[in-house]
Amino acid sequence: MGTRAGPARHRPRRPRSVPLSVPLYEGALPLTADATTPAATSATPAAPSPAAHQPFAPYGTPDAPRVAVVGEARIDVDPEIARIGVTVTVRGTDRRAALDDLARRNTAVLEVIRSYGEAVERVETGAFSVSPELTRSGRGERVRAYHGAVYISAEVGDFTVAGELMTRIADLELTQVEGPQWRLRPSSPAYAEARRTAVREAVRRAREYAEALGARLTALLELSDQGAEQATPYGGADSVVRVAPYAALAGAESAPDVELEPRRLTVEAQVTARFLMTPPRL
Repeated sequence: MGTRAGPARHRPRRPRSVPLSVPLYEGALPLTADATTPAATSATPAAPSPAAHQPFAPYGTPDAPRVAVVGEARIDVDPEIARIGVTVTVRGTDRRAALDDLARRNTAVLEVIRSYGEAVERVETGAFSVSPELTRSGRGERVRAYHGAVYISAEVGDFTVAGELMTRIADLELTQVEGPQWRLRPSSPAYAEARRTAVREAVRRAREYAEALGARLTALLELSDQGAEQATPYGGADSVVRVAPYAALAGAESAPDVELEPRRLTVEAQVTARFLMTPPRL
């Protein structure tokens, strides 16, 4: 005899947890709450960032403003030396004879220059060259002639003898003279005067800028030189007198003296200066 099942028993269902989305605030962690818990109904906002309480600080004039200027100077001065260039040439079919002629003519030029004593401050021998002139002969080459040259430079401090010296040298055999090039000595006080003038100009310009802003200069931060000073001929480049070699002056008894008038030079200097000044009154 089988048994009879009794009536089924129904158990009450428990409420299921439902995740809720809770608004997040800055600095808060993600939160999932159960609908049955009281924490799901409210959330505490995070404290605001400290940066939000900082006041806005606009950029302003520093307590010690800076001013940078360039000072320039141009002064005209008389030259101190006259530079003369001399080129002695030779040409011959025999190499030994060409060398002897070149040495003889070079000695003749040096003797003329040294005869002026202290009026000539410096004498220097520059380039010296002897080279063959080749020509084709049949299947090969042969030496047709030998060319030689030597370059001499002289610096004259007494301008009254510069013209006479140039014509005397040009009267020598196969000798060419160029010049004069008006120059200053490397130790000339004109360079120092140009630098001082450039510095004074920089200070004057910086002071004018500061006064225009109702301020005044308080300190020097930096003073720099833009480069070596230059001494250039006033109004343009050097005018060079070229006296032709003796062979082109054949028939003349003596070369005329050339009267030379010194040409003034312009010395330039430039500096950059940076200063501190008081705050401007704007």
